[in-house]
Amino acid sequence: MGTTTSAFIALVGRPNVGKSSLLNTLVGQKVAIVSDKPQTTRNRIMGVLTRDTVQLVFLDTPGTHRPRTRLGDFMVKSIGEAMTGVDVGVLIVEPTATVRDSERELLQKFRSQKLPVLLVINKIDTVEDKSNLLTCIDVWRQEFAFDAILPVSALTGEGTNELLTELSKYVFESPHFFPADAISDQPEKVLAAELLREQMLLSLRDEIPHGIAVVIERMEERETERGVILDIDAEIFCERDTHKGMVIGKKGVMLKRISTAAREEMEKTFDAHVNLQCWVKVKEDWRNRQGLLNGFGYRL
Repeated sequence: MGTTTSAFIALVGRPNVGKSSLLNTLVGQKVAIVSDKPQTTRNRIMGVLTRDTVQLVFLDTPGTHRPRTRLGDFMVKSIGEAMTGVDVGVLIVEPTATVRDSERELLQKFRSQKLPVLLVINKIDTVEDKSNLLTCIDVWRQEFAFDAILPVSALTGEGTNELLTELSKYVFESPHFFPADAISDQPEKVLAAELLREQMLLSLRDEIPHGIAVVIERMEERETERGVILDIDAEIFCERDTHKGMVIGKKGVMLKRISTAAREEMEKTFDAHVNLQCWVKVKEDWRNRQGLLNGFGYRL
């Protein structure tokens, strides 16, 4: 094996541009949850791709936004931390010829750190008239001196190999920071909690999931005649009694649907049979209570 090389890459952008979807596509496995609701990602998530001697470490961040709660403050802080100490920045945008102030702010942060930046125009599978894509590229080219501009589709994988080739130019000689088979730095309990939260994002009305936190109280393997079973006990915290009722649903139907879908995702992710038990509790205004935020893993 030759000399090993690594690069740290920050993935940034507005909410809903497809950062987590792109991370999962690049790594080749699900490490970040995905939904069409903004601010799906709360923590900075690391994804790892190792190919022979090259290791690329991706930092997926929450979408840049104006925080309205202490949880929001935490999310914005994690963006700033991810942009510090990386080797290259990747700004992910949608295929429209509009540059927003929040995107200019991100570019200014990269500029102040003298970091090379790639522009990734995601969701090109949604563009019927490709001349619109050229217009989009021209607008962005006038905005910033990008090292490269790459149109991609996280959904179909189009353009992602070209992106990986481009990112490999920024590696430096170093030992690998993660084992060759690692795909994320997330503990399994955190990933299990996120997979459950993802199903709530997909199943519940818009305002409810942002007021929900998931904590995995127990995660243990046991041997059975059927093979290994993973016992997972999860606590779901809502901000209001009315939200608790909606999460559980009439005769428990909603909670059963959510937990069944989450269990299936967990079985795929952990490659084991999963026995998932969920309890729903109320912690009023937890997004503004630092003690509770700390307990839920969101430390400022």
